[in-house]
Amino acid sequence: MSAGTHRPLIANARMYSVAPGAVAAWKRLFQWLERRSGVALTVIDHAFPAPLDALWSRDDLACTFMCGWPYMRAGARHLVVAAPVPSAPYAKGRPVYCSHFVVRADAPFEKLEDTFGHRFAYTIPDSHSGYNAPRHHLLKYRGRDDKPLYREIVGPLMTPRLMLEAIAEGRTDVGPLDSFAYDLLCRHMPDLAGRTRVIASTETVPIPAFMAARGAEPAVVERLAETLCALGADPAQADLRADLCVLGFARIAGADYRVTEAWAREAETLGLERIA
Repeated sequence: MSAGTHRPLIANARMYSVAPGAVAAWKRLFQWLERRSGVALTVIDHAFPAPLDALWSRDDLACTFMCGWPYMRAGARHLVVAAPVPSAPYAKGRPVYCSHFVVRADAPFEKLEDTFGHRFAYTIPDSHSGYNAPRHHLLKYRGRDDKPLYREIVGPLMTPRLMLEAIAEGRTDVGPLDSFAYDLLCRHMPDLAGRTRVIASTETVPIPAFMAARGAEPAVVERLAETLCALGADPAQADLRADLCVLGFARIAGADYRVTEAWAREAETLGLERIA
């Protein structure tokens, strides 16, 4: 079938639907993508607490965010469409992100080491940004006695928004936030995000991309990728790019996500299944 006549495929931005304003912006993107690409897309809601694995296992995926670490651990079976290029300075115009270590705005901590001995939170154990990346970052602070860095581990908190709420409300002292999710929360929930601040960040790695099911038609995937990569040059979509906190989208290779598994192996080889 051609890109214009194939059966409707699904689009979903669950991973980065962190606030109502972000949800609306992603839906605008999908509408634009359908018009420009000619690929029929059915935008579905798969909001928390619906499991992400159930979304990622569907055979009608055309454009759905997937984290790079689960992608690698599941055998890299999905087809990578395109990845966002965050407009924030940490990305430097590349499709990358990091994990921010976030504390309350009025907390006494000035650097990450100041939080040791306090409470640390995580999202879910199979999240790169919410578990794997911060665990890897904290390796350099572990002593030979393998003494835990924090007196209490809080979690799973499941989503970036729930993590941010827990930090702002004082239910944990520090926690990792996907930097792109934090960008979106700062734009669309400024009152909440304004009650927090970043005190450290991990190294950057390739950002989660829109992916399609393994059996998707290559011509459809190519058309979606080509169209998404044209967003940054469309002057009529400046407001949409601003609401999505992106400069545009870029192509990315699935193999680029190998770094996430390398970080996991480094920690697990040292026997550090625990995050901190």
